[in-house]
Amino acid sequence: MDELLFLCHRLPYPPNKGDKIRSFHLLRHLAKRYRVHLGTFIDDPGDWRYLADVGEFCEQTCILPLRRWQAMFRCLAGLATHQPLSVSYYRDQRLQRWVDERLQHGSVRKAVVFSSAMAGYLTNRLGGEMHSLIDFVDVDSEKWAQYGSHARWPLNWIYRREADRLLAHDEDAALGFDASVFVSRQEAQLFKRLVPQAASRTDYVENGVDAEYFSPERDYPNPYPSGVLPVTFTGAMDYRPNVDAVEWFVHEVLPLVAGHFPQVAFFIVGTRPGERVRRLARLDRVTVTGGVPETRPYLAHARAAVAPLRIARGIQNKVLEALAMGIPVVATPAAVEGIADGAGQALQVAEAPLEFGQAVIRLLSGLIPGTATTGARNWIVERYNWDGRLAAVDRLLDAVPEVDIEQVCPERPLDGACQY
Repeated sequence: MDELLFLCHRLPYPPNKGDKIRSFHLLRHLAKRYRVHLGTFIDDPGDWRYLADVGEFCEQTCILPLRRWQAMFRCLAGLATHQPLSVSYYRDQRLQRWVDERLQHGSVRKAVVFSSAMAGYLTNRLGGEMHSLIDFVDVDSEKWAQYGSHARWPLNWIYRREADRLLAHDEDAALGFDASVFVSRQEAQLFKRLVPQAASRTDYVENGVDAEYFSPERDYPNPYPSGVLPVTFTGAMDYRPNVDAVEWFVHEVLPLVAGHFPQVAFFIVGTRPGERVRRLARLDRVTVTGGVPETRPYLAHARAAVAPLRIARGIQNKVLEALAMGIPVVATPAAVEGIADGAGQALQVAEAPLEFGQAVIRLLSGLIPGTATTGARNWIVERYNWDGRLAAVDRLLDAVPEVDIEQVCPERPLDGACQY
């Protein structure tokens, strides 16, 4: 098997949040064809217990701790440079030395980078016999621009600076790598408009869903109290768009639903809820679970799932997972961008509070037939299986460089490889 370098900004395990879901399935897919050398960081101390799980897919690893205070200091220092803060956050000379050594051996001829923050580790090391692919996932510069349009000074200045610097950085990366991919057609098209000179080497690889894992055919314990009509939201609750989404739903939509169904209860299921989210639990009909062993019971026994995101990029795993579990979803247009129109009545799309509330009421009233959710599940299984989605990565890595894509851990190292 050929050797491949895989750089990822966060340990690709466990697959329990957006970027980790995609990066884990990408790693597992690559390991079927390559001997993978993984360089990554751990920013959650609880993730150290998963080293063996990741090691099963790797020939060699460099897994380093990412201490938040040190990363934030690098960000502050980065304000004096032209570098994006998100790139400064993930710079580490130990990982750079490990990457350089892997490439000096000459046996690693292919590289995959997950997230543009890691692209700098291969600067001036691309070209020649090296065939490279970068997975940007989303056009993150647009996300920062959205943040800037809603924030006050000085945050709006910082966010707009990040948007400008990150776009310039991503342009350089896209022109340096042989292929660039995004999570949806819409994200890829947006990037092509922003960086037209990289259009010929830009494509998209959609997310999938583990339909066997998210199966409604299994028995799951009911986590909800009796006598309630549970509506659920799943997602990492230290992520700003998720925080904004649940706040908007609780304050603008939930009272409308409660007027028709007093027994409705909203469950916010996700790790690391901050004060803004925990404050919502003081309100009637709202429960904040914090981290749970798994989300499937909360989906399996919910009457409906909601994805009321107003700031969103790419494909939302929470929507795919709920539909795979046979649970109807109400989502904003931003939350379903990139998801093909095949879920039928099981996926209700609404934007204004009244419209969104009426859609939830329809689901709680049982107006959506069971055949609709079964059909949506079958469509998800066929359309969004991971092997089918990631086959595009194989084609891109096998392609001749410059092809027109549209035509075709010193403290806790895993294996002793990273001694920096």
